[in-house]
Amino acid sequence: MIRRTRPAALFLALVLSLSLIVPVHGAGPDSDAALAAAQTAMQYGGAVSVQYALWQDGEITLSGQAGVYSKTENTQLTGEHLYGVGSISKVYTAAAMMKLAEAGRVDLDKPVTDYVPDFTMADERYRQITVRMLLNHSSGLMGSASGGSFLFGDGQERYPIDHLLERLAGQRLQADPGAYSVYSNDSFTLAQLVIERVSGMDFTAFLHQEITGPLGLENTLTPADDFDTDRLARTYVGQETRHTPGETLVITGTGGIYANASDLAAFGGAFCNDSLLTQASRDAMAADEYLRGMWPADSEGDALAYGLGWDSVHMFPFSQSGIQALVKGGDTIVYHAGLVVLPEYKMACAVLTSGGISTYNQAAAARILIDALAAQGVTVEESASLPEAVPAAMPAGLKAMSGSYGTSTSVMEADISGEGVLTLSVSGQVAGTYSYYSDGSFRDEENSLLFRPVQGDNGETYLFQKAYAELPGLTTVCAASYAGQRLPACAPDAETRAAWEAREGKTYLQVNEPPSSALYALSSVFGSVSLENMPEGYLLTNQLTSPDLASPVLQIPGTGSRDSAEIRFFQKDGLEYMEINGGIYLETAGVNPIYPGSASFCTIQPGETGHWYQVGESAGKVMTVQVPDNAGFYVYDAAFGLAGSSWLYGDTSVTLPEGGWIVFAGSEGDRFGIQLAQP
Repeated sequence: MIRRTRPAALFLALVLSLSLIVPVHGAGPDSDAALAAAQTAMQYGGAVSVQYALWQDGEITLSGQAGVYSKTENTQLTGEHLYGVGSISKVYTAAAMMKLAEAGRVDLDKPVTDYVPDFTMADERYRQITVRMLLNHSSGLMGSASGGSFLFGDGQERYPIDHLLERLAGQRLQADPGAYSVYSNDSFTLAQLVIERVSGMDFTAFLHQEITGPLGLENTLTPADDFDTDRLARTYVGQETRHTPGETLVITGTGGIYANASDLAAFGGAFCNDSLLTQASRDAMAADEYLRGMWPADSEGDALAYGLGWDSVHMFPFSQSGIQALVKGGDTIVYHAGLVVLPEYKMACAVLTSGGISTYNQAAAARILIDALAAQGVTVEESASLPEAVPAAMPAGLKAMSGSYGTSTSVMEADISGEGVLTLSVSGQVAGTYSYYSDGSFRDEENSLLFRPVQGDNGETYLFQKAYAELPGLTTVCAASYAGQRLPACAPDAETRAAWEAREGKTYLQVNEPPSSALYALSSVFGSVSLENMPEGYLLTNQLTSPDLASPVLQIPGTGSRDSAEIRFFQKDGLEYMEINGGIYLETAGVNPIYPGSASFCTIQPGETGHWYQVGESAGKVMTVQVPDNAGFYVYDAAFGLAGSSWLYGDTSVTLPEGGWIVFAGSEGDRFGIQLAQP
């Protein structure tokens, strides 16, 4: 498989109690309950701080915060501090597009090429992509060609988002445009380009003119705004106590907006009245866009039911009480956010965290809204269970549904025995066993989780999953989606097989990320190839289609095939490189040990932004670096853990770890002065 580290999105155990808890508005049960919900979300996700706000009928009726602004600084966390709202930025982008549509300047059902004529792809179907398909995730784009867009600090990396067009020009689509909706960051970056081209304004200026200005949202900003970045709640990577520089997402309309909870809740409130958009536009954004294409049956309650910009237009558990709830979550590298809007009741709630997980933020926002509705005499039914069924004899034909199933990030083996038992295994280890029931599903012993092999409208076989999970202190969440798609048999020819087997265990190092890239902080600049425990003919779920190409085959609505990518290898100057969605990685055979003498220098070469060295025999020595302006270095240990960084933490000297790696990152021609000394 390709090893690329990415932020976790798992349910976590409770962590230590908070060091600071600050309710702000109100002293009654509502305030206490809201604080408890926010604190619970923070604890579940391991967040450093949380900020929350409830909007109703035109005003913020409840707000507060918990946790600390900083792990080391003596600064009070307040409601004025800002957080990245991550992908909730997509709702702002969708609203901005609706403003243009209302003015007759954009037709949602016209091709994107009408508005961005220089948009091209190596797949003629791109001409069929409409503006609507960008906003409902059905464009068919692979996913995230967003290299150089997730940054810590600003430096010189205010790249225009037009670089997306360069990367898309060499890509193909994962499906016909409109075939199904699967989460797509690139679609919203392309939507931002449409807005900029049509309006003749940069996105930030249009955002303030058409949205934040009219709504009076003075605490909603973007990286292009001039503001005191110390207003951003401090963020951290791993267990490090030193905070990172302020996070900057260049792809503003996809995930780069900052706000405080009160502003975000008030923005949500704008979908409850005519203050921003007409009723027709709001209805269009809240329509069942996900049903325009292939979608799992029995998906009611799932976290995803796309509208235009919204993750779901039927959030559970509100949906089972006949209450429409619009929801959007946001996760950047270090910020996490949840926004829930109840248009019928003119209510909206926002929960923002430094660290954490957006799933919990959304559940906390739901909890606050459920309690607020209860105070008004409106009950939301929160409990739920799988439909009743009993153990039964399995039809013999289902055994043929056995095979390898996968998503763009995982693969599992499904074995269905003649006795009606489904066994799921990951990397050769049994993950669970499930028995056949009368409704055609396989269920666990607790009857809390079911799987069902089904055939999609496209003829592919999927493994459907459904489960409900109660989050104590928050509410119940539901999953009702495709857990994986069965991989078709693949038998590479001898040349292809030999080429890929020769790469087994190789490590590759990314050479084209800017010095401020968050990928360095996450150790995501390392990639490795392994076919171990992979289905025959596959690298994870990419088919080995030629000696130098592994192609994605998945077509899974929701999120299952999000961020798919072709994996290509090419030769340059006798060295092998790997390319994934525009990211270029050099094999370690092309990386020299750092010069072990007392003084040397490193110069960034043409075509690279990162120049790598092995620590080699210099392990244990103290490296001191003279760093050029707008450049930086990172040091990693043998396990690819970050051991020091000038860019992130201002390190000028680092003790080099045994078996470690060093990367000097900057612009072509930047020269780093290096000194090595015994400690």
